This record gives sequence, structure tokens and C-alpha cells, in this order.
Amino acid sequence: MITTKQRAYLRGLANKEPAILQVGKEGVTAALVANIRLALDARELVKVSVLETAPLSSREAIGEVMEKIPGSEAVQVIGRKFVLYKRNLKEPKIILP
Repeated sequence: MITTKQRAYLRGLANKEPAILQVGKEGVTAALVANIRLALDARELVKVSVLETAPLSSREAIGEVMEKIPGSEAVQVIGRKFVLYKRNLKEPKIILP
């Protein structure tokens, strides 16, 4: 569980990052979850965009993704984008305050 200070720090890091994945008209698919998992392993912090054609809102999509990826945490949900964080225990990339 991350603290509010850590969440604020992660929001600042995510602010300058582009969204690298998209939730499309099929919703949260197994392929999308696999790609998010790979990105979290590589980066620890991932920004995902939810397209207007998606059957889910951003909050619903992040909820589904967090259910399917244990240990991932919601950092931020704004509009049609959300940010996820999952610490890489083997090779940490982000040092939290």
C-alpha cells in the first residue's frame, strides 16, 4: 500500500509520461492485461488511455485491471486516462520517498 506522499510523487512522475496502452471497444482483454503486466515489470508506472468507444469508464477499467494484476495500485484517474503502479521486487526502477 502506498502512502499519499508516495502517490503524489508517482503522479508527478506520470504527468510527463505519455499513455502507452489503450482500452478499446473490446474492453479489458487478456492481451491488454498481459501488455500492462509487461509494462509494469519494465517501468513500474504505466499510463493507460481509455478510448471513447470503450464500454467502460476509466474507473471501471482500472478496477478490472487491478483485479487481474494482484499487487498493482491505482495512482490516478483523470478523464479518460489512468495510472497504475506496481513495484518490481527484483529490479526496482522508482525509489519512493
